[in-house]
Amino acid sequence: MSQPASPLPDRGPTGRRTAKGSLSSTAAKRVERPAPLRQVVYEALAELIINRTLEPGQHLVEADLAEYLGVSRQPVREALQRLQSEGWVDLRPAQGAFVHLPTDEEADQLLSVRSVLETHSAKLAAGNAKTEDVFQLQVLQQAGIKALAEEDTEGLVAANAALHAFITELSGNKVLAELIGLVDRRVRWYYTPIARPRGRDAWNEHEELINAIAAKDADAAEKIMAKHTERTRQAYHERPAPRTRGRRRRRWSASC
Repeated sequence: MSQPASPLPDRGPTGRRTAKGSLSSTAAKRVERPAPLRQVVYEALAELIINRTLEPGQHLVEADLAEYLGVSRQPVREALQRLQSEGWVDLRPAQGAFVHLPTDEEADQLLSVRSVLETHSAKLAAGNAKTEDVFQLQVLQQAGIKALAEEDTEGLVAANAALHAFITELSGNKVLAELIGLVDRRVRWYYTPIARPRGRDAWNEHEELINAIAAKDADAAEKIMAKHTERTRQAYHERPAPRTRGRRRRRWSASC
């Protein structure tokens, strides 16, 4: 009598050993095919950093990460090296890998560039938006208001990113969209700790912006977006210091 097949094979198509058994629901979503395993592991770790499951300064242990994602240590090692090259992770000799701890100067540079790009994006969007586009902006606005009412930080960050991305799409400028796309992930990273403190003010500013776009008032949309992004930059610098939970917080493990 044949044995039932394992949920995952012992070895993949390249001969590299893979994990067996069921993964947690979170991990299973991270490591689906058809993308190459090393790419999916990279994306999974990047997202864990961006949403601050892996917090700035935390020690990253290959074995723990591999166990959490249900993969071998090799793709985790490759992903950490790539994340290091992109500034998400610091690799320290004889110490290991740590989530990058951003400086205020780094944040200021990125958020300032974001302000320039998104201000121009809002101006163009006001000239291009159709009635159905304004309706979609209002739908995205309501998603943010709902997340705010539920004190859902992850939902707030996602809704904020979706609304800003749609405004970029409405700009009709592919080069502008590409440039904004380059900074989008890092903006989400910086925005996460201030999503709830910014809360009501940010979404009130979004409402003003949508009204300006609906009225096809390009100048007003430009000014509102400039004010909005500047207030976000200021809020990041004025954010409360992160709470500490002792030495154990420094090392992330699959049980976190």
